Amino acid sequence: MTDYSAGSIEVLDGLDPVRKRPGMYTHTENPNHIAAEVIDNGVDEALAGHAQRLDVKVYEDGSISVQDDGRGMPIDIHPEFGITGVELILTRLHSGAKFNHDNYAFSGGLHGVGVSVVNALSHRVEVIIKRSNKCLRFDFLNGECKNIEDMPVSTLDRRGSFLRFWPDEQYFDSIEFDRQALIDSLHAKAMLCPNFAVTYHELDTEVKHTWCYESGMEDFLRQSVKGRELIIPDIITSHQVSDDAQAQWAIIWAEQGDLSQTSYVNLIPTVQGGTHVNGLRLGLFEAVKEFADIHGILPKNIRLKADDVCINLGFILSVKLQDAQFAGQTKQKLNSNRAQTLVQSWVKNQMVLWLNQNVKLGEALLENIIEQAKNRQRRAAQIDRKKAVAGPQLPGKLIDCASRSLSETELFLVEGDSAKGTVRQARDRINQAILPLRGKILNTWEVDSLEILKSQEIHDISVAIGLMPGQRSLEGLRYGKICILADADSDGHHIATLLCALFFKHFPELVRAGHLYVAMPPLYRIDLNKSVYYAATDAEKDELLKKNPNKKANVMRFKGLGEMSPEQLRVTTIKPGSRKLAQILLPEESQVRDVFNCLLAKKNVAERRSWIEDNADQIN
Repeated sequence: MTDYSAGSIEVLDGLDPVRKRPGMYTHTENPNHIAAEVIDNGVDEALAGHAQRLDVKVYEDGSISVQDDGRGMPIDIHPEFGITGVELILTRLHSGAKFNHDNYAFSGGLHGVGVSVVNALSHRVEVIIKRSNKCLRFDFLNGECKNIEDMPVSTLDRRGSFLRFWPDEQYFDSIEFDRQALIDSLHAKAMLCPNFAVTYHELDTEVKHTWCYESGMEDFLRQSVKGRELIIPDIITSHQVSDDAQAQWAIIWAEQGDLSQTSYVNLIPTVQGGTHVNGLRLGLFEAVKEFADIHGILPKNIRLKADDVCINLGFILSVKLQDAQFAGQTKQKLNSNRAQTLVQSWVKNQMVLWLNQNVKLGEALLENIIEQAKNRQRRAAQIDRKKAVAGPQLPGKLIDCASRSLSETELFLVEGDSAKGTVRQARDRINQAILPLRGKILNTWEVDSLEILKSQEIHDISVAIGLMPGQRSLEGLRYGKICILADADSDGHHIATLLCALFFKHFPELVRAGHLYVAMPPLYRIDLNKSVYYAATDAEKDELLKKNPNKKANVMRFKGLGEMSPEQLRVTTIKPGSRKLAQILLPEESQVRDVFNCLLAKKNVAERRSWIEDNADQIN
């Protein structure tokens, strides 16, 4: 055993902490999140009133550039560190001008690691700054500044910052950008930042978009409910301002529920919500409850809850805060307690005003909300009766784990009993549980939440995870990760699609909170001389063989999970650190809904056939 002493303590300097543990600072599936860090710097300039334009380009060589017309990063020498502001910002963690409010009233957070993370995880970064009638170019290689060069002032067509970076493939599962996600994010930022022109240009495909809105939030939300029957015809909007915060929102109620609910803090999408969203929900609930009490509309046997008010609600909420505090570096959830208090108060006051100015529409809205409360109470009564008869007994085929900690437990929903034995041997029995499923589950996309429990498979899933279909809270959830594990072939993809539809439609809060995952087992084992590789798709296999043309290759296609040895399955699919596990998130719920409507709705046969014909070449 080695001695543990002060000499055992390792101190990581400069950018090394990021390279050592990149997952602590960014998403490592692809480089989209580090691109967002650069984009957010330009947006922060707009929020501070110094920029009116942002241009994003994707190049043929896999790099991306972001240019704004803000003040430009400082190029003078820092009095303490003796290097330029650009070098300091790109090479030192926790350096920046956003820790006080002299330069930025609102920005994307106070972590101070944004662009330095981009530099740490890129093999090359090029920065050009134009300010004070001077233009400088900085070249960074593997995180170090290698060259600083005076450039003609005409190098950039306007003042500001230009940053282009080439992601380093050793830190990402893929260095290909998710281009549609980039487009959606940039579109949203233009929509949320009035009179801010945003362009996106792919030089290899000539795809190009330009957005600029005087006030785009209302139009954006109305587009998301296109074709839906509205409970009230109005989109309700408001914009409130205090000394250190702003909030703007647009809300709508429509039939059938599951509307788009998106939120932002300083123009950064908060996919997992947070305190500002809690404030919106509580403010609306308090306003509706007050309106019902004043007008004597609420039946005596009905007790409203916030979920009843929000179940058919669609909203866009944009909050701007000083010192915004997020849960983690990826900024998907807001933690600032003040945001809830402010938003709750603002929303309640504005909604009370609207309801009392539009009494007939308010009564129509309340009628729908009361109906939702009745449905909730009816479901609760049915669940209580079912528990009284059946008790809390878990499904007999569930192979449970020893741990009860949500932070470490995982439930694998495994396709077929034949694979159960292999998965059972491959799992960690301390924190990984298994629920085998028999073939393809019921298509639940157009089935009521109460009806789907008639399916034994879905009943077993519901009891195993500890949640009931349609439940709006996560109270009772038994596992921190719900992992869909199906074969890598087309049948397996169909089963995974049905399961994803089940959770999105009937357990949406579980998905929104980031608890749903899809395990990615390999389709091929490839032996190259004495080395073993795995590939999930034909494209991965072909690329690997193309890179190794002179090596003797033996390719084996797995017909299913049961054909893999427990060790193979453990390393490729089950064991954290070596497996591929895709988290299912819902940044644009309306788009997800449209895809499932196409794939699973009974009335969309022609649309589905057309989609299959267009995408048949992607089937393994």
